[in-house]
Amino acid sequence: MREYFPILTIGAIIGTFTLILLIAFFSVKDKRAMGFERNMPDREILRRLFVYAKPYWKNFVVVLFVMLISIAYDIISPLMIGHIEETVKDEFEMSYLLSVVAVYAGILVISMTCTYIQAIILQKTGQKILSSLRMDIFTHIESLSHEQLNSIPVGKLVTRVTNDTNAISMMFTKVLATLVKNFAVILGVLCSMLFLNYVLTLVVLCFVPFVLLFTVIFRKFSRRAHRGVTDSRTDLNTFLSENLSGIKITQIFNREEEKMDTFLEKSKKLQRAKLERMFVFGIFRPMIYMLHICTVLCLLYLGGKGYIKDTPILGQVMTSSMIVSFYMYASKFFNPIETMAEHFDTLQSALASAEKIFTILDMVPNVVDEPDAIDLPEIKGEIEFKDVWFSYEPNEWILKGVSFHVKPRQTVAFVGATGAGKSTILSLICRNYDIQKGQILIDGIDIKKIKISSLRRHFGQMLQDVFLFSGTIRSNIVLQMDGVSDEEVMETCRYVNADSFINKLDLGLDEVVQDRGNNFSAGQRQLLSFARTILHKPSVMILDEATANIDTETEVLIQDSLEKMKNIGTMLIVAHRLSTIQHADNIILLSMGEIMEQGTHQELLAQKGRYYQLYTLQYHKEQLTQN
Repeated sequence: MREYFPILTIGAIIGTFTLILLIAFFSVKDKRAMGFERNMPDREILRRLFVYAKPYWKNFVVVLFVMLISIAYDIISPLMIGHIEETVKDEFEMSYLLSVVAVYAGILVISMTCTYIQAIILQKTGQKILSSLRMDIFTHIESLSHEQLNSIPVGKLVTRVTNDTNAISMMFTKVLATLVKNFAVILGVLCSMLFLNYVLTLVVLCFVPFVLLFTVIFRKFSRRAHRGVTDSRTDLNTFLSENLSGIKITQIFNREEEKMDTFLEKSKKLQRAKLERMFVFGIFRPMIYMLHICTVLCLLYLGGKGYIKDTPILGQVMTSSMIVSFYMYASKFFNPIETMAEHFDTLQSALASAEKIFTILDMVPNVVDEPDAIDLPEIKGEIEFKDVWFSYEPNEWILKGVSFHVKPRQTVAFVGATGAGKSTILSLICRNYDIQKGQILIDGIDIKKIKISSLRRHFGQMLQDVFLFSGTIRSNIVLQMDGVSDEEVMETCRYVNADSFINKLDLGLDEVVQDRGNNFSAGQRQLLSFARTILHKPSVMILDEATANIDTETEVLIQDSLEKMKNIGTMLIVAHRLSTIQHADNIILLSMGEIMEQGTHQELLAQKGRYYQLYTLQYHKEQLTQN
């Protein structure tokens, strides 16, 4: 019994660690995802990811073939080393030894070449898969409604398109291929060991159940750790995206230290999450290595005991070459397992990232085309609201039974206090949101029966807060529209008076636009917005406070541009300054989501109602300001 004491000691050590891990496994509960996140089975995630890999199955077949060739080195090399050991121990000829070494070196070179080819093919294929996935995510984000986009921080969407897709790329370019290769190596090594000596093979197999058990246990902890890292990283990216955009406000109110404290808090949260992940895998890898060492100790003890005493074990005779080969095979058997443990880290990161990506892709757009939606090649610009009710939140009505009619080529203005529903009406016409009750008609057709892309193609929107992309003046006006010459762009700029400042720039249309157009004044940005709208030839133009916060000189240019644009088509205007809409064909006064008054400027003044009071108040304020 004493001669088996070392084996029993090894069993006791492994049993103790197993008990500790099982207690931790059942005592720690996994966190449930919050918000729109949810737990998704790994099998479902992999199934959906393989859809993107399917078009490149031929590449993976080539990789598999090349991989099988490289695996030959891992399977044959221990046998050759054992054979060399036997050759050196007994009488040998140098020429024979050199030939064996040459064969060994040739197999090694072939294996390295195949590994290089495999890496190149996988990298190219992985980048193609990554591009397809990113394109799908970006396209899907573009299809989401304004309501859905408002509910998701921009930083979180950026993380999904960049960081998360990079983690998935690693899975396709490195992890999956390595896992397949290692599995094939393990299977090949196992067959070779069985052929060489089934008794020592059984010794190795005694440790395999513990490898599987440890993997299952750490799978739970690693998944949770990776989700914590991705959540913390997303939270930090969201904070940075928001606060770097609004850093001027932070500086104005001298809140740099407070923002820094918040940034440090979120950074430390990410640090703790990464440390937890490192701790998990800092235990997992050594545990697998411990099983490897325990296996080697048992092999050396049993094999050496049988070889030294020259006694067979279960009918199997032990030789020195067999022990050497089995020692190498033990390494070949556990090295892939240890490597798989390392790649298990990357795999869990990829699965956690894929889960978040698919959560975005699974968001069903609130505003979609009806099955029988039609494409309108052109519209006249007739708009009608019939008893329209709308709310952003349930039972909190923004519009209450609103009805009005806009004739083609009319100019209609919407006025009223903040929150009256003016901008909401303009958003509903473009179908940025869907109404709860009533009907909105364009040229007598319900807008839900018109394809969204076709509907919006006929609208040109000019908002108070003009957004300019990084690039040039030309790129911001054209917006990637094909077949537009510089002459057309400049003609449009002259039409809206934007040429008044473009011609003064050193580079003209090629002048660089900095972040959000900060190198241009508010009035200049607005004129560029007008040019951008006119160039796309809309049938209906929407101006939402487009003349607010403009200096007097620029306002004259903008008012002249507006007069010209009235000849293009129907125009809908939201304005607080009533003096800018006196020539509108119809003015609609809104209050608390309902139409209180409507008519021309003179008609509303004659009624001496709410519009008359607002106009009189603004008129006196302007007089006092001028005096």
